[in-house]
Amino acid sequence: MAKLGRPGAPEHLTASDPGILLRVEGRRFPRRYARPEVAQNRTNLLLDVGLAAAAFGLTLALIAVEDSHSNQLDAPTIALAALASLPLIARRRAPLSVFVFTTCASAALFAVATPAGPPVGPTIALYGVAAGVGESRVGQRAALAVVVGMLTVHLAAVGLSEDSFPAAGLVFAVVLWGGVWLAGERSRLRAERLKALEERALRAEREAERERRLAAAEERMRIARDLHDSAGHAINVILVHAGLGRLRTEHDAAGAREALETIEEVARETAGEIDQLVGVLREDAASGEVEPPPGLAAVEELIARHRAAGLDVSATVEGQRRPLPTNVDRGAYRILQEALTNAARHGNGSAEVLVSFGPAALELTVTNPIGTPAARQDGAGHGVVGMRERADLLGGSLDAAAQAGRFRVHAWLPVAPE
Repeated sequence: MAKLGRPGAPEHLTASDPGILLRVEGRRFPRRYARPEVAQNRTNLLLDVGLAAAAFGLTLALIAVEDSHSNQLDAPTIALAALASLPLIARRRAPLSVFVFTTCASAALFAVATPAGPPVGPTIALYGVAAGVGESRVGQRAALAVVVGMLTVHLAAVGLSEDSFPAAGLVFAVVLWGGVWLAGERSRLRAERLKALEERALRAEREAERERRLAAAEERMRIARDLHDSAGHAINVILVHAGLGRLRTEHDAAGAREALETIEEVARETAGEIDQLVGVLREDAASGEVEPPPGLAAVEELIARHRAAGLDVSATVEGQRRPLPTNVDRGAYRILQEALTNAARHGNGSAEVLVSFGPAALELTVTNPIGTPAARQDGAGHGVVGMRERADLLGGSLDAAAQAGRFRVHAWLPVAPE
């Protein structure tokens, strides 16, 4: 898998066969879109070829400089110079092997000739070893031991060719190869830091994507709850008004017409809200914009609608009204809406609503007499479960139970103090 930045290219490509085209998610694309890694490898190969050729040419030049000291560019010397330089083409694939091979060839070269400078090929190969040795302490020590061994071999070959101990050459070699090793190690550490930063950025991107998906899932759950509450409330109101209109058709034409008008208004509002919610569910809940459901400011309208449907509702507000957090405001409205819907469906025609604004919490209480014996009295219906879940999400609690012929719903929702 590879991400491409070329305009018009597919974002993710996977190769399935070595043909001319790539097959990606059922579609086929020209293989030119899969070239970034191949192009990078080709560029690195060309650089290594150029570096090996330059090392070979520089080695021959250093030998030619010392031609006055009986050095001759004969076939064996040129062959050893090639063996000490040209393997650098493979330095990225096997840096340690290339270093050992070029050092041995360079030692043989210094034994039969006396170049005017340091061994070019092994020095370049040493940089590759230090840059690619890895993070393992054991691997680093093993590579360093190999380097010291190869340095000893090279100095021994120089000493044999000069018939003396190369003290100056030892100091120069230690300084040169030590500096090259430190430069390669610094390059390796920089590459490791860049890799760590890239991995951290990828992890952060994955975490952000996961958070976005979680937020989208939570938003979809909220929309589903709002859809259930809105549809349940509307269906109950329509049911009550339809029955009321049917009973008043013959004796109270005006009342029947009023009931039908209420049914039409509720159905229109609910249809619009459902269309909006379903439209967001079809797309992406995280990016969709939904008109927020009403808050406690619309409670009077909610109570008036239930009164018009025949439910005798008495409402009391305690404490000083104040602005509430948006999620608490909407959640409180939905809890009251569901509680009144249950009271109208299962109650005995009346309900009492108490809204209490406390210093650190909002309390909602809805009490209604139980109507028929078949009505649920255990507080475990779907509506009660939804109200309790909504209160839990807001960090509060909700109790719903029947006692002494009355059903009581009490919600406690925490609110930050003023």
